[in-house]
Amino acid sequence: MKRSLTVLAVLIAAAVGGGAWYIHGKQPRRSGEIALQHLQAPVSVRYDGRGVPHIQAQNQADLYRALGYVQAQDRLFQMEMMRRLARGELAEVLGPRLVATDTLFRSLRIRDQAEVALAREDRQSPSWKAIEAYLDGINQYQASHPSPMEFDALGITPRPFTAQDIFSVTGYMAYSFAAAFRTEPMLTFVRDQLGAGYLKVFDIDWHPQGALPLAAEDWKSLNTMARLSQQALQEAGLPQFEGSNAWVIAGNRTASGRPLLAGDPHIRFSVPSVWYEAHLSAPGFELYGYHQALGAFATLGQNKEFGWSLTMFQNDDLDLVAEKVNPGNPNQVWYHDQWVDLQTTQEQIAVKGEEPVTITLRRSPHGPIVNDALGKVAPTTPIAMWWSFLESQNPILEGFYEINRADTLAKMRAAAAKVQAPGLNFIWANAKGDIGWWAAAQLPIRPAGVQPMFILDGSGRDADKLGFYPFSANPQEENPARGFIVSANFQPVSPQGIEIPGYYNLADRGQQLFSQLNDDSVKWDSAHAQALQLGTRTGYAQRVLAPLLPVLRQVVSEPGEKALVEQLGRWQGDYPLDSVPATVFSEFLYDLTYAAMHDELGDAMFDTLLATRELDTALPRLAADEDSPWWDDRASAAHETRADIVRLAWGNTLRQLKATLGDDPGQWQWGKAHTLTHEHPLGSQKPLDRLFNVGPFAAPGSHEVPNNLSGRLGPAPWHVGYGPSTRRVIDFADPAHATTINPVGQSGVLFDAHYSDQAQDYIDGKYHQVLIDPADVANGTVSTMNLVPAR
Repeated sequence: MKRSLTVLAVLIAAAVGGGAWYIHGKQPRRSGEIALQHLQAPVSVRYDGRGVPHIQAQNQADLYRALGYVQAQDRLFQMEMMRRLARGELAEVLGPRLVATDTLFRSLRIRDQAEVALAREDRQSPSWKAIEAYLDGINQYQASHPSPMEFDALGITPRPFTAQDIFSVTGYMAYSFAAAFRTEPMLTFVRDQLGAGYLKVFDIDWHPQGALPLAAEDWKSLNTMARLSQQALQEAGLPQFEGSNAWVIAGNRTASGRPLLAGDPHIRFSVPSVWYEAHLSAPGFELYGYHQALGAFATLGQNKEFGWSLTMFQNDDLDLVAEKVNPGNPNQVWYHDQWVDLQTTQEQIAVKGEEPVTITLRRSPHGPIVNDALGKVAPTTPIAMWWSFLESQNPILEGFYEINRADTLAKMRAAAAKVQAPGLNFIWANAKGDIGWWAAAQLPIRPAGVQPMFILDGSGRDADKLGFYPFSANPQEENPARGFIVSANFQPVSPQGIEIPGYYNLADRGQQLFSQLNDDSVKWDSAHAQALQLGTRTGYAQRVLAPLLPVLRQVVSEPGEKALVEQLGRWQGDYPLDSVPATVFSEFLYDLTYAAMHDELGDAMFDTLLATRELDTALPRLAADEDSPWWDDRASAAHETRADIVRLAWGNTLRQLKATLGDDPGQWQWGKAHTLTHEHPLGSQKPLDRLFNVGPFAAPGSHEVPNNLSGRLGPAPWHVGYGPSTRRVIDFADPAHATTINPVGQSGVLFDAHYSDQAQDYIDGKYHQVLIDPADVANGTVSTMNLVPAR
């Protein structure tokens, strides 16, 4: 026994030692001297207490080479997954269940467009040379270090990163903004299968002449495509933009007398987080930037002279088009009064553990046929996709290179005009006192009267595009007289009065921000801006509840339940952790939606509805319309009224909350039911979730409040899926002491000290100072790594 225990102890010690050695070999190195090929001069990389690199180089090529190297240390797996998703190459490492996702992304033609964009690049331009250096830094790191643990777990063979990968990732980001895949099939189904009375709640014009001759199988496949599109974005564990807040205040309204800029883009949570912070410095250039995976140029950033944030424009830049097929030739469609051939190509998808899958990709004059991604279950009606990303020049990388250097209104305006897809709102300020906003996108000119939120009929001219509007027609403001600008994903207005179709958020969040910023009694400072970012109140709940409270008071009779109804009546729409009405309202909202709309839509289409922004528009209108046909249950022989459905939903709400949180309503606090777990792509598998995921945390906030910690409408408990991806506040009287926060941590390497070191501060609403001044960087340096030219 004693000998056996001794042997076991030795084996355990060896395993522990081997594990420690393995883990140690995967960790980022942040000190010492490292030789890099192609450096022209030494580069200093100082790391602060949050793991942010402060890179000082003697020229910009060395600067970007060093950025690629240090970012790869912390985010190589994220880079790998991002390019694989964008290029349709996930099944090669994740197996056959990802073939449908890969087929979808191949159908989007992002890979093809990357080659087109690459061919247009000026190889002597500063932006191209920066990209080359950045890629070289990534590849030098990958070639000289052990692969990340995730590579070992998934059997990923390292391969060099290329410019095609970077261009492909811009396509993924553009696609992640596009709501058309989810929204257009659902709205078209309501219009053509249910009718005008049902469409009314979505506040969309009724166009009976636009009905499409789609069969039941076509509708089924369209909904499958919508769900596949959403699933592809969610399960990859990669960023998906959901909305954002940003505002800028002129100096005449701030305590410091200088502009104040605040921003918090709302993006799906993941491990690692979306932004990689890096402070770059070289002669003639300095920027504290927030970089995406494979992003050489900062998407958000600042220095002492200027800074910017962004929100989603949410313009509709993607149209789905139902093609009319030639009965005598399934490879022809009717276009401009004649039958034309579909372009057909074949590609192979590598599949882990199986033979490659050959797919056929088709393209009509309107664009790629996207429902071919469904394979054998694809319907008889081909659905083409017209997408601005595939049709515009879109020099987006050059645009962001210039945005990183745009210290004047004129420079920023010119740079923003080069970002044509996806649509983005840039909110900008400089230390000289200028503020501005530009909605950046190339807006298509559609035929008059066309409603692109429905699937268009390709046999006529509705799907044609008549060109693009000039950038001067885009919504934009420079130094407005009111002294501030708010961007919160609501419908913007063109200075030339053109219509800008889009999938915009409701105005509630923007109106709340506007109202508070418009208060002349406040002289804004960083503390006020932080408090505004952390706000958890919305007027949306009261708008939904106002017509329903009299009904609830009528149908609820039990004293304890009546007390809950009165709590809802007194509730101000706030979502702190201890709120009981927030919990009751959120469950009731789902149960009301299900009881009213599920019977008309069925499981699949109802699930798609929950993933659209149109639901936010529909619910207040539905609640206020007691004559809406949605109230009648199609599965029942009786004719149900609003009161019947409210009674049913209320009963379901109480049952769900008791089953989830217990019988005592006093224990139904928001923080017990509303939690945030930052999920890693490998964290979906037990027991890896305990290793790779971060959380759960009780989460304040909710959907469409400033602190937009939110998820999809559903039954309790609620998993927070997205929210502020960072919170930044910059007072240009002292821009070197701007504040920021990362939702998780700077590093994506498991067991690294910076893997999750900011997660608790983030959920607690805390901020950290950005280090820009040389003295602050020196005082905040924890370790220094020196990159030197290899001999």
